[in-house]
Amino acid sequence: MELMQILPFLLVASAFVLMPGPNVLVIVSTSLVAGKARGLQTVLGTSLAMVVQLFVAGLGTSGFLLLIAEGLVWLKWIGVAYLTYLGVISLNNFLRNKKSTEPTATGSFQRGFWVSLTNPKTILFFSAFLPQFVSEANSYTFQIAALSLIFWLIALLIDSSYALLAARIRNTFNNYDLNRIQNGVSGTFYLTASGILAYSNRV
Repeated sequence: MELMQILPFLLVASAFVLMPGPNVLVIVSTSLVAGKARGLQTVLGTSLAMVVQLFVAGLGTSGFLLLIAEGLVWLKWIGVAYLTYLGVISLNNFLRNKKSTEPTATGSFQRGFWVSLTNPKTILFFSAFLPQFVSEANSYTFQIAALSLIFWLIALLIDSSYALLAARIRNTFNNYDLNRIQNGVSGTFYLTASGILAYSNRV
């Protein structure tokens, strides 16, 4: 693994994490509704799930992925159902002008963990993406582990930035009664994330 391989890896990995997907949307919506601490706890959940996904991807021979393909399909639809549930709850609070119950620290962590874990596209992306930057001259296992760690750190940094930015926006308008708007935005984000996951091209 040489410098000329690392730089493109950093660019592509950063672009992938920056794209608003289910992880980013759940982090932003939690931060908007519950603030910085809960947003960062959601990031911890998505980050732990990513460790699991990177480990599975590290085992990701084509035969292994075929073996777990049916499980990935079920995982995807569990994720779609969970995000839809979160969206419906938030929009129901919006329509009824009802103040939402802020998630607990554990609830925020679990929400991030399960939303991230039930997105099988991430595992498939890792399985196809990471080996492209592995050099035959060095240990495959070591390089995959190093690339996984770098990717994880990039995701942690960018996702935390999303959480902090959303929390800052929330604090800017905190003097106003924006709970209803926050519920509407959060519900829209959750349903958008559900749609993104449901209409994935594969699995």
